[in-house]
Amino acid sequence: MGIFSMLRSDESAKSTARDAMKEARKGEDAPSGGALERTVTMIRNIGLDGKLTYSSAADTARRAQRGRGRRRPEVAVRRLVRRHRRGVTAGGFVTGLGGFVTLPILLPTNVLEFYVQATRMVGAIAAVRGYDLDDEEVRVRVLAALVGEESGDVLKSVGLGPVAGAAARGVAGRLPKNPQSEVVGAIGARLVRRFGLRSTRLFGKAIPGLGAVLGALSDRSQLNRIATAARQSFPPVR
Repeated sequence: MGIFSMLRSDESAKSTARDAMKEARKGEDAPSGGALERTVTMIRNIGLDGKLTYSSAADTARRAQRGRGRRRPEVAVRRLVRRHRRGVTAGGFVTGLGGFVTLPILLPTNVLEFYVQATRMVGAIAAVRGYDLDDEEVRVRVLAALVGEESGDVLKSVGLGPVAGAAARGVAGRLPKNPQSEVVGAIGARLVRRFGLRSTRLFGKAIPGLGAVLGALSDRSQLNRIATAARQSFPPVR
């Protein structure tokens, strides 16, 4: 059972995602403990730690390191990006396939599927490059990478700069008391708004057939930006 079937059969997850999208469309700061925060927390936990038969980021990294990937970490990183690019492209295609009839139903699940896969990809890249996924700061940085080119701004908001050394231990002591919650608050609306029904880039998805192509290309492009942010956020540990 993959991420698609798992999330589509999880009514609680889909309901939380729908509520998160409603919060995001209001354009206001999401309340602490609200649907946006719960959605991002769920994305982080499933993406990094796995759930049921959905592999964790650490297990995914180990598989990517087989063969040449063990001796050449960048080979493993490219494998990870290719694998997850295929996954989100398929998800975007299916979401837009039925046009405006199915889009409101499938879009919340697409949000979860996309960001769970993106989180696992970022976490696996970090693991391949020598970072400990159980480290709180590393998990914060994984979440921040999900906003792509805005990741630096999110990290600054919780007192973190670029990685210096293995997971920037010298900065960790200055993290806020609950850095995960602060990062979740900083990125929650940014993540979900990118999939909001009011977003102009999703209007094309309301056209059956064309929407499938546009959805696939859109999700693929967004994952590429996240992969770039992951490579920058987690330089190889020397």
